[in-house]
Amino acid sequence: MIERYSRPEMSAVWTEDSKYRRWLQVELTVSDVLAERGIVPAEAVEVIRERADFDVPGIQEIEREVKHDVIAFLTNVASYIGPNSRYVHYGMTSSDVLDTSSALQLKESGALLLEAMDLAIEALKEQALTYKNVPMIGRTHGIHGEPTTFGAKMLVFHQELVRGKLRLERALEEVVVGKIAGAVGTFAHLDPSIEEEVCRRLGIGFEPASTQIVQRDRHSAFVNALAIIASSLDKFAIEFRHLARTEVREVEEEFSKGQKGSSAMPHKRNPWRFENISGLSRVMRGYAVAALENDALWHERDMSNSSVERVVLPDATICLHFMLHRFAGLVNGLVVYPERMLNNLEYSNGLPFSATLLLEMTQKGISREVAYRLVQKHAMDTWDKGGSFKDRILGDSEFMDLMTKEEIERIFSLEENLRNIDAIFKRTLGE
Repeated sequence: MIERYSRPEMSAVWTEDSKYRRWLQVELTVSDVLAERGIVPAEAVEVIRERADFDVPGIQEIEREVKHDVIAFLTNVASYIGPNSRYVHYGMTSSDVLDTSSALQLKESGALLLEAMDLAIEALKEQALTYKNVPMIGRTHGIHGEPTTFGAKMLVFHQELVRGKLRLERALEEVVVGKIAGAVGTFAHLDPSIEEEVCRRLGIGFEPASTQIVQRDRHSAFVNALAIIASSLDKFAIEFRHLARTEVREVEEEFSKGQKGSSAMPHKRNPWRFENISGLSRVMRGYAVAALENDALWHERDMSNSSVERVVLPDATICLHFMLHRFAGLVNGLVVYPERMLNNLEYSNGLPFSATLLLEMTQKGISREVAYRLVQKHAMDTWDKGGSFKDRILGDSEFMDLMTKEEIERIFSLEENLRNIDAIFKRTLGE
């Protein structure tokens, strides 16, 4: 991922040096277990532990000749260890190192993602509670529907990210597994208990039945969990972008001192960072497709997945990590205009209360069909001619014969239509 959309703590997980450190960690852990089992000499492993190291330029130079990254790594490490290097990589195949070390990187990157998820979740929760009772118009198809509150909108977003975090936790549990099962996964040279012990020491799970690789449904589920979170952020960003339009202007992306919105138009204050989140979500969905394609490999393995994962796993984790931090910051700094929300709600002249009026008429014994026709007549007149929907109802004897003025006032009150907002928050957040 390019630096513009990267944060250093996540990028550090995926550097070449970090990758080789984990390769070496896997190799040394296997050597320790083998020495304890008496399979390789304990004194040799002491030397291996003391001397094992690598240098990235040296690995790259060897790889240019041998055209194999793991062999290049092992050859470079052997130059530091000396003759006892013959016990390194004992009974293993390349994928034992690659997949097990990849699990370590995914575990570390997953922890960073979960921390970032918590920041975004908390930001939404705070805004939900702050604006719990701030009324605004709810829109369906982009058209005024019924009243809601800005806090209720934020609560819906909050709950979606909570679900996203649970999906990520489940996906991490699936994908953070290693294997030390040999060339086609049959443990031809090492006992399965060695794999279990190595993975236990590394703090990861193990693939109970593998081929030469950890099965890629695990990785596709992980990347798709990331893509779903990114798509949620896209959904939220689109909502904020709509609410920030000049004609709506219910919220505004924070505009800092000295910031400029346009090279041509000095007045512009654009929701460009929310747009940025929407754009990056498209990239994330592309990674999800690529990860799904990796699941279908030839026989016990081929290498068509390898080149994809060199791009997708680092980039997807780095990208989403950046998106989550940016989103949390934007939500915390969001400028909200409650007065504008109320003005926009009132713009449709009482039409958002038509459903409440319809239901009240059915309570008075009028069939739904007749009630709908009577209510819709005045609603359409309000659409076409303007004026107050409530005044039209108050001036119609058919309605006044059914209910009192006080009942109609109640029907057209925000308090009546939003009376259950507190109950939604209580059952969702317990507050």
